[in-house]
Amino acid sequence: MESNKGIDALLGVAIGDAIGVPYEFRSRAHMQSNPATGMIGYGTYNLPEGTWSDDSSLTFCLAESLGNGYDLREISENFILWKNEAYWSARGSVFDIGMTTSRAITRLQGILEDNDLEALKMQKYYSNENDNGNGSLMRIIPLLFYIKGRPIKEQFEIVWEVSALTHRHIRAAMSCLIYLKIAEHLIEGKDKVDSYLITREEIKKFWREIDFASHEQHHFHKVIQSDIRATSKDELKSGGYVIEVLESSIWFFLQCDSYEDTILSIINIGHDTDTSAAIAGGLAGLYYGVNNIPEYWIASLARMEDIVALGNALHEKYCT
Repeated sequence: MESNKGIDALLGVAIGDAIGVPYEFRSRAHMQSNPATGMIGYGTYNLPEGTWSDDSSLTFCLAESLGNGYDLREISENFILWKNEAYWSARGSVFDIGMTTSRAITRLQGILEDNDLEALKMQKYYSNENDNGNGSLMRIIPLLFYIKGRPIKEQFEIVWEVSALTHRHIRAAMSCLIYLKIAEHLIEGKDKVDSYLITREEIKKFWREIDFASHEQHHFHKVIQSDIRATSKDELKSGGYVIEVLESSIWFFLQCDSYEDTILSIINIGHDTDTSAAIAGGLAGLYYGVNNIPEYWIASLARMEDIVALGNALHEKYCT
């Protein structure tokens, strides 16, 4: 398959998501006794192999909108179409949607019905601690192509606007920024460890510039103030909290030596397996490239050709 960074990112997310779907909600102990070894079907949702979830659907909704430029209204409209009409779903149904995301999309629908476009930009000012799930991080990687090369403060403002459509808290937005900064260095051709270490320094400098609250900085201690590689595997978690999956996705991406190993290893710590594998898969897809993903995994993926076309459109818009 001819590849580019748009395809690498989108297939990286979708394949990780699809491999993780059958194992969602299984415990770490269960996964240790019955580890994932490849692409399978059925399991948790009783769906055919290659079926991806809301993680990929919302990623594709964002990617499609960005192909037309940056427009919060269009992004929101795509999210609403997905929730209400299964737009950009794998097999014509919405089978996995987080409570925060569901409530947020209903809120977006009301905002658009009132034609209050300014309110879309203001969502970040109405955040609370409950807006720190992993639901914006799981879909954020297409935004990389729009923000790459911009000053970090401008990047963060854009990232927070897009994150806040569903997850309004600054902690969720900062998690997205950290993830996208690593990804930005990857598409520049840097080594994955260098990409991470450079990102740590950039983020610490940015925090000083914006006087980022110390109580918020504390939540990122393992990833930014410390080197995540020093964290033991037993300490990693993969639940719905954004910090947990940020830590685990970066850890497995750095510690594993292939896309395949990255995906299977993070799935095998259990719990929110589709989302953690989608997030780690975005980085691993960018770094290793689609031609280093098992061919059977690609061939098994629902709507693979549609995803490739979407990746090509993203690449042509922002990388040529």
